[in-house]
Amino acid sequence: MKTLMALMVLTASAAAQAATSQTAYGLKLGDWQVTAVSDGSAKVPLEKLMKNIHPDTLRQRLAAAGEPSPTPTAINAFVIDTGKQRILVDTGAGSLMGKSSGLLVDNLRAAGIAPQSINTILLTHIHADHSGGLQRDGQLLFPNATVWVDKKDVDFWLNPAHGDEVTEAERHTFEESRRSFAPVQAAGKLRTFNAPAQLPEGIKAVAAPGHTPGSVMYRVTRGGKTLVLWGDIIHAAAVQFALPDVAIRFDVDSGQAVETRRRILEQIADEGDLVAAPHIAFPGLGHVVHQGSAFQWQPL
Repeated sequence: MKTLMALMVLTASAAAQAATSQTAYGLKLGDWQVTAVSDGSAKVPLEKLMKNIHPDTLRQRLAAAGEPSPTPTAINAFVIDTGKQRILVDTGAGSLMGKSSGLLVDNLRAAGIAPQSINTILLTHIHADHSGGLQRDGQLLFPNATVWVDKKDVDFWLNPAHGDEVTEAERHTFEESRRSFAPVQAAGKLRTFNAPAQLPEGIKAVAAPGHTPGSVMYRVTRGGKTLVLWGDIIHAAAVQFALPDVAIRFDVDSGQAVETRRRILEQIADEGDLVAAPHIAFPGLGHVVHQGSAFQWQPL
């Protein structure tokens, strides 16, 4: 634990060099410990997936950011240690997205965090790269954890009757979700809420619909500081901060997702809260600032 618990002080160049190999990063939120832990990454063909943007503009923005295509995209999870509970926010992809992801359990152990020590899991939404790591081969990876998720996502993704409401390419999510949640339900460990809601340790779930019907953010306030764990508000940092109206084909309701993204980016930039982002380069911690009529990401 002690290598994780120490705050890391890095120069900008050292941070960039470390980002390629580092798998855990710790910071304090008041007297609570927050640890970003990598689940690995996935290569995402953004040129085929992004909406509301001309292909040439997308290619230019990716090239300017030094991003190849397909684009390596981080999958980050976060542990909040209150001294009484260990709370895991999102579980990574498990075995659902190939060998470059599904590394969360190994990286937790390497950081001195036993999977059995996780008491509570908070899911920002149900998608393979956020809930796929609940189980492997039908066995719970976090056997002592109660799993919390917004009821709207449970009602949607665990009911294949909603298959006509997503693209054909996304219908596999229903079977993946059934497989991921079956052992959780069998163990009686699934809990649902309707955001806004107060959850264990006073963590607040805030509705952030559009990407999925029950997408939420979690606001954690301790010691006068607030951390916002925002789920999939941003998929492509090189594009969507500057152009928040750009959507992705994984959105169940892209119009609502764009509206949610604009509202949340505006609020967080105004309030200055620290953000924990699953799909921004590890450790996915930073701030959002205004840049004209758009926004910019400032890594921690």
